[in-house]
Amino acid sequence: MRQINFTRLFLIFFVAVCFYTTSKSWAQIEERARPAEWKNLVPGGKFIDLFQPIAPIGQLTSETWGTATVKPRYVDNGIEDQDWSYWGGNILEGEDGQFHLFVCRWREDSQKGHHEWPNSIVVHAVSDNSMGPFKVLDEVGKGHNPEAYKTAEGKYVIYVIDGFYKSNSLNGPWEYGKFEFDQRDRSIIEGLSNLTFVRREDGSFLMVCRGGGVWFSKDGLDTFNQVSNERVYPPVDGRFEDPVIWKDNVQYHLIVNDWLGRIAFYQRSKDGVHWKTDPGEAYMPGITIYEDGAKEDWFKYERIKILQDKLGRAVQANFAVIDTLKNEDKPNDFHSSKNIGIPLKVGLQLDLLNKRQITASTKKIKVLVKAEPGFDPQKDLDLSSLRYGASEKVNFGRGAKVLSSKAKGNDLEITFEGQGNGFKENNFAGKMLGKDRNGEMIFGYSRLPWVDYNEAILSAKKPEIFKENGIVSVQVENFAQVNSKKAVVSVEIIEDGKSAFISTKKIKGIKPFEGVKIDLPYDKFIPLGNNLSFKVSIQSSNGESEVFEGEF
Repeated sequence: MRQINFTRLFLIFFVAVCFYTTSKSWAQIEERARPAEWKNLVPGGKFIDLFQPIAPIGQLTSETWGTATVKPRYVDNGIEDQDWSYWGGNILEGEDGQFHLFVCRWREDSQKGHHEWPNSIVVHAVSDNSMGPFKVLDEVGKGHNPEAYKTAEGKYVIYVIDGFYKSNSLNGPWEYGKFEFDQRDRSIIEGLSNLTFVRREDGSFLMVCRGGGVWFSKDGLDTFNQVSNERVYPPVDGRFEDPVIWKDNVQYHLIVNDWLGRIAFYQRSKDGVHWKTDPGEAYMPGITIYEDGAKEDWFKYERIKILQDKLGRAVQANFAVIDTLKNEDKPNDFHSSKNIGIPLKVGLQLDLLNKRQITASTKKIKVLVKAEPGFDPQKDLDLSSLRYGASEKVNFGRGAKVLSSKAKGNDLEITFEGQGNGFKENNFAGKMLGKDRNGEMIFGYSRLPWVDYNEAILSAKKPEIFKENGIVSVQVENFAQVNSKKAVVSVEIIEDGKSAFISTKKIKGIKPFEGVKIDLPYDKFIPLGNNLSFKVSIQSSNGESEVFEGEF
């Protein structure tokens, strides 16, 4: 009898241990340690601080699906219903004054539950309000994780995994097609899925794939060309997916989600190729709060998309949210998923008036804060709270302090002392952070007049060795919006870990999305075996260097 009881206890203990050790992967949760310095960030120092309380939408109700953590809730936020599970999707504001949401869905009663997502259907929904409620007008076609954008030629494109739909109108009809991708002799980082797109000033497009690779296309429909040699995400151990990229009148922005850690990271760039990671969480569970105090504690936030104003500033974030583990969302149960919107604090319009490069010895810094509807910088700012300078300083409550201010029409010119600005060579934007007269956080970014935001983006393909001619040939292309200037190309061939030879040549300017093939001589009597690798370096006239390394 004692042996039987002992066996039962052992089996219970064994099952409990197995459940505990597997629960992390089952729950899709792994707590990520935060850097100690994040505790010193001030309000506005991290992207998550931009999420604002939501004005009530419709009626607060508990008569809907979901766990107790998301009820009662405002079901008119975004899109949801009892029959369908919704996922992903972004909003485009149409010329008709309506907001058009392209989102995917599958039947809630599908046999596979949430894992029916591979059979998603993209639908077109509209609303008079960017927050919803959205009503479905029609179906676009099969596809998952949609992202819609408009080309410079006026065509609308809806990307879905493994393809896209295009139309001359937001209302269709939609034609299905597939993108062409040129890896350009590089490895594709984690496959080509969950793509995100941003249009540049000249109508060309920059794309970031799920793995963090950077690609360029002439018009958003033509071939996408890979230029990155490694992922551009933060150098941390994350399970990254769901990147979203956008551009405003100052810089590029990128948010990527670590789905296992349920934490996202925020990055900025001047060209979309070289990225700087800002400290702090970009978003995480717990950000859905309403002005009347109602809260919706969704288990997961994924597929973030950004709605922008005419200056490109982020004004709203939309998410796919689910109330429980994806594995626990079964057919005909009380779990499901939907799309929601959350308003964002909008950055102020700033112009840095200093023309010379700001350094540690700069005495004064002048910043023009522009007036906008609903904002009067001459009356609304708490000047004593303001700090301006490099984000590395300002995000932690440091930076240059205000010396004086004066009206410039409806705008306000603020003079900051130069001390403590923190600007270094790698800074491409200035940040102002502080409070308004009501104690609410305000922020804004400015361009730096001495920074070139439209430089050449030179990128090489893998070299070719022609032993019989004593030539190494390499193709160099320009994916910028402007002609490149003179540059120096250096090719090093490495055999068994040792340098076999280096050859260098100067090249002239290259037009955007064009290339030049250059031949570099080498001593053909140098024996070259089979265990070869290469290193191509391109030194631009601005001092920046691009390096591409690999094996033959």
